[in-house]
Amino acid sequence: MSEILVVDDEAGIRELMREILEDEGYEVRLAENGVAARSERLAKEPALVLLDIWMPDVDGITLLREWSTEGLLTMPVVMMSGHGTIHTAVEATRMGAFDYLEKPVPYDHLLDTVTRALKSRATVRAPACNLDGLGSSPAIQGLAQRLKQVAGVSAPLLVTAESGAGAEACARYLHVPDSPWFAPDSMVDLAERPIEWLNRTKGGLLFLREVADLTPLQQKGLLLLLSRRGEFQVRIVCATAQNLAQKALDGAYSKDLYNALTQAAVRVPPLREHKEDIAALAQAELKRVVEEQGLPPRRFSETALAALSQFNWPGNIDELRARVRSLAITALSEEIDLAEVGAQMGNDQAEEKAVADLNLEMPLKDAREIFERGYLEALLAACGGNMTRVAERSGLERTHLYRKLKQLGIQLPTKKES
Repeated sequence: MSEILVVDDEAGIRELMREILEDEGYEVRLAENGVAARSERLAKEPALVLLDIWMPDVDGITLLREWSTEGLLTMPVVMMSGHGTIHTAVEATRMGAFDYLEKPVPYDHLLDTVTRALKSRATVRAPACNLDGLGSSPAIQGLAQRLKQVAGVSAPLLVTAESGAGAEACARYLHVPDSPWFAPDSMVDLAERPIEWLNRTKGGLLFLREVADLTPLQQKGLLLLLSRRGEFQVRIVCATAQNLAQKALDGAYSKDLYNALTQAAVRVPPLREHKEDIAALAQAELKRVVEEQGLPPRRFSETALAALSQFNWPGNIDELRARVRSLAITALSEEIDLAEVGAQMGNDQAEEKAVADLNLEMPLKDAREIFERGYLEALLAACGGNMTRVAERSGLERTHLYRKLKQLGIQLPTKKES
């Protein structure tokens, strides 16, 4: 049987809620102020807390913040107040509250909110998707770990990511199977009919691809969505490639909205920060395209993979996939070699960029070391750490290769030879 903790400094309200909830079969504990609520929470975790905001000793927002920072916000909390404002509601939901009720609370609305809050706790599920499409490097594993931590939290999530880096993959990771998914292509209705989006996504996930360019009216619409998402059990994930903090500081973005969005935030590393994933991602995409398009067999040569791994990919994973798709369709032979990659990427452009990136003030010896380090790191990634294959492709004798890797400060692979 679910146990509910009711925290309110007015004895009449506490007793009325106890009577209503016990009549519905719930067990009820009471706390007359913030100090008592702290003690009750530490003594035993309730299934749900109904928490008054305005109390004489410790206000509900402060208590909610304490539980959040101390790792004690492991149950849904519904805030209550007789002096509600949208700012207060936004602040409460920003701190992790499930919903917000204005007193006096109608009987049916109270029971409906309690039912939804308890249901949200019971139906928290592990992520159904993974981030394999972004890679398996330590950087991506760290991102997955952060997403796991927020999977059971109702707060909105802000994903900061460059275009094509994988913001939507993060939202998909958090999406509960067989529940609604909505990612609108236009933000027009955010200003005109925001509640329609909550109705459409009830019990599911709403993903907004770029929230930095919202008009003032659209920002107000998003604030309204955030304040009422608990009523509809909608998880909201927002993405941006811009610096929202700076926009808020410059007065070009609502500070209330910025604060509401940044309660939980993750950064997706751009592809250039996890280049060790490029070879595997390219091979997986090539296989997928060949199967989907019914193309003749295709494979990358090791030098082609090494070349792909050296590009910075300003368009990130989306650009890599597009290039691989084009290579799969236009390649003239089964093996996609270095020449094919060069033709696709533009040898002249790549050479010009390489020259432009050089510091012409450095000695030739230093420039050569930089090139050798980048070349061997890319080749190691393309060969999966197999030193025999690296030696063959580089034309270096194995003893010389090991000595060169040590000289350049490249960590030797621990993978066993095959």
